[in-house]
Amino acid sequence: MPADNTPRNVDNGTVNGRERQRGSVPSFLFISFVLFMLTNHSGDEFLARHQYQDALRSLSYQLSNFTAWRNGTESDFSLPDVDVTAQPLVDFFLHHGHLQDPSRASYHPNITGFLRGEGSAHHITLPSLAGETVPWKPLAVEYTSELNITEASERAGSWNWTASEKVALSLVEKPTVDPQTGQRLSHDVALAHGRIEFTDINTSDELRLEFEAIHFITSGSFYGFALPNGRQIDIRLLSSLVPEPHKNATADMIKPEIEARIKKLQQLIDDGNIVVDPDAPNPDEGIKTNCSFTFQAHLVPSKVPQYLMTELEEEIQKPTGASTVEPPRIAVDALFLSKDCGILYEIHEAEGLRSRTFFRKVTTYAATAGIVYLILLFLLIRQMEISRTPSGIARVSRWTLLFQATMDSLSFAGHITFAILFDGRASLSLVAPAFLACTLFIHEAQFAILVYQVQLPEDSVPTVQPTPNVINPPTEAAPTVIAPSLPVVGPPQQPPAAATNAATTETSGLLLFWRFITSDPQIKVWLALFLFVIVLVRVILSPVMGVLYVAFSYSSIWMPQIIRSARRGRGSGLSKEYLLGTSACRVYLMLYFLVCPKNVLEVQPRRWTWLLAMFVFAQVGVVLLQDQFGPDFFLPARFKQVNVYDYHPVLPLPDAEAPEQSLGDCAICMDAILIDSTSGFLHAMQKRMVGGGATARKSYSLAPCHHLFVSEILILLFMYGALSHGYSKHTECLEKWLAIKNICPQCRRPLPPL
Repeated sequence: MPADNTPRNVDNGTVNGRERQRGSVPSFLFISFVLFMLTNHSGDEFLARHQYQDALRSLSYQLSNFTAWRNGTESDFSLPDVDVTAQPLVDFFLHHGHLQDPSRASYHPNITGFLRGEGSAHHITLPSLAGETVPWKPLAVEYTSELNITEASERAGSWNWTASEKVALSLVEKPTVDPQTGQRLSHDVALAHGRIEFTDINTSDELRLEFEAIHFITSGSFYGFALPNGRQIDIRLLSSLVPEPHKNATADMIKPEIEARIKKLQQLIDDGNIVVDPDAPNPDEGIKTNCSFTFQAHLVPSKVPQYLMTELEEEIQKPTGASTVEPPRIAVDALFLSKDCGILYEIHEAEGLRSRTFFRKVTTYAATAGIVYLILLFLLIRQMEISRTPSGIARVSRWTLLFQATMDSLSFAGHITFAILFDGRASLSLVAPAFLACTLFIHEAQFAILVYQVQLPEDSVPTVQPTPNVINPPTEAAPTVIAPSLPVVGPPQQPPAAATNAATTETSGLLLFWRFITSDPQIKVWLALFLFVIVLVRVILSPVMGVLYVAFSYSSIWMPQIIRSARRGRGSGLSKEYLLGTSACRVYLMLYFLVCPKNVLEVQPRRWTWLLAMFVFAQVGVVLLQDQFGPDFFLPARFKQVNVYDYHPVLPLPDAEAPEQSLGDCAICMDAILIDSTSGFLHAMQKRMVGGGATARKSYSLAPCHHLFVSEILILLFMYGALSHGYSKHTECLEKWLAIKNICPQCRRPLPPL
């Protein structure tokens, strides 16, 4: 075998050479398959198409009847009677808006965005209020006097209203325009629709209601309906909720809105752009509640003159860079009433964030996250260059890489999902961290597969140290080394042909396919990773399971590496920059979502996150200390059971009077390992080697398969001239070989780490 003069450093795995490039086809197929499984909703799209068509027929029917009713002709539609018992109860909890002095105060003309606040629920039926002395009790009893308590309890369902103290609203306002002229019908009235989410503080479960409302801009008041997700709201009934002077103005908004919705639905169906609602109710989960609500809300007035508020709104809608007043705080008080369930729910000053402000916030987050993932990718590529040889790869734990790969795959899915849901620049900005997270995931998965393939034979390597039986040579003869009895590592014996044929005949096609999958290391790792990601994507939808997964994954980033180093008796081989940089980036992302109260997902802060962050860096400290003080430095003596194979057993030297002073031939370069007998230091070194001197023994290596190599330069012997040039040219043969393959160059059996 020709000598390899390429310099390598086996300790850190660096090598000045090129590796054989591995095909990227399995990676591409895996990513494509995962994306197909995660985004394939052919069955859901089929059901969604039918829902779109049903909604289109329903809107067309509503439009024809509403038009006939407005024209005074025969119609199946009529407004319900006004419930006179509801308004006194509403007035007790909610102060209605009134016209402000335009020179001193004003209301926000558009609050499209997100509102979050706290609320409280009250059961207002007579049995629930028995023994209560609240001042609004008579009003509530009169409002629910005709309510059937048994039916109300059944409609209320299993949802715990008293524990629903947190509420979030997403709202979209848009002016109603004339479909013929395209002009806005009214500058004082706008339609609003959106979703309200109640959160159970005990279980973190959520209840979603859809709502439709009419917004009177001058008074800052909202009137609307809220129904459980999946039930359609008839916007024609909004006229029955507003005060009498506003009924006609409200009715004028309804027909153009229905026509616009019909046109939009028809366009979506014709284009095949069917969007599956991810929050659609699941029939298997049961109905949490079947309560229907009417609600009224009122904006808290701001101390901004009307003309400045108008300028601010124009700049928000059509940015020009002009200087305007600082956007005032958005706050809303609201009251929800359910007569059929006997429930009153009040919201206290829910704070709002305009959608455009939120999208700017998302863009800033996307830029920061993109930089973090770019750093993570750079650090991983640097570490892959450092640990590119089998000796370096043997030190790395593949589970550490797989844990990070799953985290990045979920990050990719989350970023790309929000990129699809958002519109405009925020959507484009989220593509950057999604792409980098996907690229990082592919590199981590490929590196994990490479680590798995390199470490696959190590379980077959005997870890018991062989003790060669040394027979002292006679004076006139060369020494004889009797090889120790070791278990032979090789392929299992083949069964007889008849038995093989019978087994093959009885083997099913499915079993053959399973054997094919389990026989290929790459397929095994990709399949396991795929199944894990699929299950995790389904489980992570639960907020509680999501938090538990984050806690488990971050607490286990470096733990597999610590365990592997302690079990194998070798350092991690991971650079300090990779350990510290990766940990800092991972912890930064975790702290942003679980500590920052104003994060883009509005996740509530968790105080235990700081402890988790400290535990991550404590793991980094342990990994670094393992490289400094030994892999098992933290274990008590009775638990230090690592039995690493010793390549340097005691071997006898050749007789001093033999014609050729040689320990034998190097099993790699096949040249004789000569010893210079002219050195006066030789006799002393012979005694040291036969007597078991540790320094002398490290000048050679005996593999488990009994083949002899030269492993390290003995600097002390060079200083005294005890070794000839013939011996020194064989130094580091085994290190160079193990930097390429972890098998014996002669018998091809696996070799343990050197």
